[in-house]
Amino acid sequence: MTSLPQLGCIEVLNLREVWEHEEKQFTPWLAENLSELGKAMGIELELETSEAPVGKYSLDLLAKVAETDLTVIIENQLEPTNHDHMGKLLTYAGGLDANVVVWIAQSFGDEHKQALDWLNQHTDDEIEFFGVVVEAYKIDGSIPAPHFSVVVAPNEWRRETLGSIRSRKVSPRNMMYKQFFQKLIDRLRVENFTKVRKAQPQSWYMFSVGHADRIRYGVSFTKDNFVSVYVYIDHTDRIWNKDVFTKLYEHKDSIEAKISETLEWNKNDETRFSRIAIRHPGSIDEDDQTLNELQIWIFNKLLSLRQVFGPKLKELDRIP
Repeated sequence: MTSLPQLGCIEVLNLREVWEHEEKQFTPWLAENLSELGKAMGIELELETSEAPVGKYSLDLLAKVAETDLTVIIENQLEPTNHDHMGKLLTYAGGLDANVVVWIAQSFGDEHKQALDWLNQHTDDEIEFFGVVVEAYKIDGSIPAPHFSVVVAPNEWRRETLGSIRSRKVSPRNMMYKQFFQKLIDRLRVENFTKVRKAQPQSWYMFSVGHADRIRYGVSFTKDNFVSVYVYIDHTDRIWNKDVFTKLYEHKDSIEAKISETLEWNKNDETRFSRIAIRHPGSIDEDDQTLNELQIWIFNKLLSLRQVFGPKLKELDRIP
């Protein structure tokens, strides 16, 4: 008589049993395990940054399709989809000029599936929208195992389409950004400001200069034809971020006097991150001479920010 196989029992877990806090646990976990999401989508993903700034909001994860310049934005929910996140998703897609938009949630309402399908049908082939359900399982008391399943994808999407995605060309505008930031990066490396070697075709850049990426310096071209150079405070602990901002703000007058600039102090109580910025008129559409002058201005301001904020940040950047 043939013996029967021994099989376990699958237990579907409440997501909050695995990741109690979306911002502090799920997003950092996903940042380190993007390959799991990529397997479900059939593409290889490379992380760019967490909590990418978009106006007063911040995107959960910014990534790239491996070996391409295609921008991937990822927004997470450990709950069913809602209109608030739908609106944010479109805001992030426009603000970051996304090529691949990924919405991860516990479940998708029919109206949100229909909205993503509509976007895939009515937008051009430069952007693709995905809806992905995240689940977690145990088998006979095992450790939790994540599972991603794609519930919305472009109609023609297949794993074999990755080759055609990789062959897409970077837009002329994004190439202008890439060339601009490459020159800036080369200048900054001479001053030991950054270890970044290769610019990307995007309208912003974050520079990690220590502080375990909890505090960074950034440059962004804005849609209202300004360039913003800033200190970006973004630890997973929102309270710590606001406390660091408050302690820096206590020295506002002396900091601005040393930099010879009036700064924009954006505590951003509605979001996790805070930002201290200098703005200057400027657009990537300027002529070569103006862009060179703008680049010199950015270069000098980044060095000034490091010189003035560096000692204070080193003192404040102590995480238990």
